[in-house]
Amino acid sequence: MSEPIDRRTFAALTATVVLGREALSADTPAEVAPLPHAKATEAPFTRDYPKPGFNPAWRRPQINKLMVQDFVIFAHTDIAMVKKLLDREPALANAFMDWGGGDWESGLGAAAHMGNREMVALLLERGARMDIFCATMMGQLEAVKAFLTLQPKLIDAKGPHGFSLHFHAQLAGPDADRMVDYLQSVKKIELKPNPFLNMKKGGDKK
Repeated sequence: MSEPIDRRTFAALTATVVLGREALSADTPAEVAPLPHAKATEAPFTRDYPKPGFNPAWRRPQINKLMVQDFVIFAHTDIAMVKKLLDREPALANAFMDWGGGDWESGLGAAAHMGNREMVALLLERGARMDIFCATMMGQLEAVKAFLTLQPKLIDAKGPHGFSLHFHAQLAGPDADRMVDYLQSVKKIELKPNPFLNMKKGGDKK
């Protein structure tokens, strides 16, 4: 079973999930950084265009939103709970959570931006769909090159919480240097310290 994470790491992780990378470098400590909303709210919407000609059949119920939310949060660090929820609902492997404003995150996206290779391997085995951010963190250089050949503008793509490809490359373990060097050769940016490089399982510093 996964080890518990300490209070500071949990606070930083929560801030990252909800507020993005900026929360980790703000002057306000992560432990007391305010959350933007007490609960999720759906933006108001009124259709001002012709209704689509196709009507969904809705033969089966949607996966419960709270379950998706919990799964994506667990996918950052808690492999035991991820296995438990996948056994209960295998389709969670490709479920996404909107943290607000279109900040979409899947379990795979969560594990990838944490540099959690064990979690990524589990999710891929359970049917999660590989993307360029995951490929970058896993050090799959040829796959990343193929993505960027297909669509060069992906170099500017943003993953969950706005994390860049370069950010994910910093978490590529033994492949980090060559991944970062390649991405910098495509587009050079200012690399900032990656907060997850100094975290290990259990939330302690290396």
